[in-house]
Amino acid sequence: MKNSRKENFVKSTVRPFLRSLWSLTNRDLKKWYLAPVILIISLIQPVVWLGLFGKAFNFGSLFTGSAFNIPGLNLPQSVINTIGNTMLMNTFGTTSYFSFLAIGMLAFIVLFTSMFSGMSVVWDRRFGFLDKLLTTPVSRGSIVMGKILNSVIRALVQAGVVLIIAILLGMSLSYLSAGGIAITFGALFLLAFGMSSLFVLLALKSTDWQTVTAIANLLNLPLLFTSNAFFPIAAMPSWLQVIANVNPVSYAIDIGRSSMLGVASSMSITFEFAYLGAFAVVMAAISIVLSWKLLKG
Repeated sequence: MKNSRKENFVKSTVRPFLRSLWSLTNRDLKKWYLAPVILIISLIQPVVWLGLFGKAFNFGSLFTGSAFNIPGLNLPQSVINTIGNTMLMNTFGTTSYFSFLAIGMLAFIVLFTSMFSGMSVVWDRRFGFLDKLLTTPVSRGSIVMGKILNSVIRALVQAGVVLIIAILLGMSLSYLSAGGIAITFGALFLLAFGMSSLFVLLALKSTDWQTVTAIANLLNLPLLFTSNAFFPIAAMPSWLQVIANVNPVSYAIDIGRSSMLGVASSMSITFEFAYLGAFAVVMAAISIVLSWKLLKG
């Protein structure tokens, strides 16, 4: 009896949900992987930041160059290098600021991609596809989850491309391993899931793409600049440290630097994963619950 009920539930509810979820996710993904120029355009900004900003802020040469020598002491270059590298390690946890920034750019591409998950909802509404979809038996939850999963997949693929480019440009490989990459992308998955849920939530009732874009930009850059993407939290003013310590972007970056660069984490990775997981679950749950009210056929 119990087995038959379970089988009926799977056939009547689970399988239709999964089929509709995949169909909706794949529909949005096709717009992306059938137009590779969109992928290239989305990578321009983080790559420019890596190639120009990351290389321009060459803290390594600043601390180990001849200009760092104390006049009159004529310290040997080996001593200057030791002092400079010690200062870099104490500040950034690594002697390569470029590598430090590269992990921050992985989170940047996740934020940038998540922002457009809400735009997809607005365009579907404006072109009438969403209204037609709401007249079908497709669940409201699968509509929202389809948008979220599409954004998550795109974000992780693009983060992978940015990581490859960072390695080619000189990112440190001393601590790089398959396990470290897997842990980092696990954290990025949770960040992408939570952020995509947030931006989809903001766009559920909107029909104006300009409003959604303005809200996304209002949140996107502050989330990035109040995180540890560019500088360690310890180097920030006390008021900014408070914000950075509750910003989920900081936790994803912290996990990435700990796993791929060997930078000492300010908190346990278990806690950081739990924080990101809670953020993702709460945002997704709110989006799905509100979709039952805001998405009406």
